[in-house]
Amino acid sequence: MQRFNKNKMKNTLERLFQHQKLTKEEAKALLKRMANREFTDAQVAAFMTVYQMRTISVAELSGFREALLEMCIPVDLSEFDTIDMCGTGGDGKNTFNISTLASFVVAGAGYKVAKHGNYGVSSVSGSSNVLEAMGYEFTNDEKTLQDQIRDANITFLHAPKFHPAMAAVAPVRKQLQMKTFFNMLGPIVNPSLPKNQLAGVFSLELGRLYHYLFDEEAGKKFAVIYGLDGYDEISLTGDFYLRTHKGEKRLSPMDLQLPKIAESDIYGGNSVEEAADIFKRILEGKGTEAQNNVVCANAGIAIQVMNDFAVDFREAFAQAQESLLGGKALRSLELITG
Repeated sequence: MQRFNKNKMKNTLERLFQHQKLTKEEAKALLKRMANREFTDAQVAAFMTVYQMRTISVAELSGFREALLEMCIPVDLSEFDTIDMCGTGGDGKNTFNISTLASFVVAGAGYKVAKHGNYGVSSVSGSSNVLEAMGYEFTNDEKTLQDQIRDANITFLHAPKFHPAMAAVAPVRKQLQMKTFFNMLGPIVNPSLPKNQLAGVFSLELGRLYHYLFDEEAGKKFAVIYGLDGYDEISLTGDFYLRTHKGEKRLSPMDLQLPKIAESDIYGGNSVEEAADIFKRILEGKGTEAQNNVVCANAGIAIQVMNDFAVDFREAFAQAQESLLGGKALRSLELITG
């Protein structure tokens, strides 16, 4: 059986290297076998890097996504109207943890957040790294997660606690230290299946695929962000594409009535400790104007999503500022970290 599986992967790799594509069913079956650890680390590494050389298809991404969601440990947060705010990572920009900070700002503003995240692979510190450093204990206990979101407006879903496939490939991803197709999956496999989503992507093409997948979900409200200078969030360093359930447009910092900033303004540090220090300082209201504006810009779009864009950006941005500078975002963090 093991030899058959290895040969199956060998044949698949040969097809992919010849720029053939998998069907949705093939992609789904292959990822399930990967989760069952039926392939060698070398084969898994080769497979994960294929999508560095060519774009992933809708069918492939959809198949991988279905496999992960079918195998995941589900969590029922349906009594809450939640939003996930998660980027693909892998943009190589080494920013501070913008989407995680924005998540706490949105929670502090009174909205329910079910944040999905993981350890950093291609960056110094992912959302899981920084929250662990803050004292957060990862869990998949449903009651604990429900209590957190009820009391603090936010809970954190650490991907390996819910996705056996991600846990199975974690050692290989860590050794590769580069983005793989698992980065593409992170924002679209939240086990609580939130009805609202702010997702950042590292490429324009992936933004189109996300838009297509989210459009297929009944009642989904969403925004997909891609910075034209490569960021998977609103960086305020340049223009960005915003794709939502209402349409799409290209925006600049000026369009948001915010000043353009330098890449160095959102530098994330050289270690998890440094990243955690930046994170805490911003939540304590001690961030620079540039840091605060970036966090509140991303939180503002999420607040617009939650309001089905019935509020304009400046109003949403003001809600975010009040949450951050008024200490409400920090309070949400304190409530889930003890």
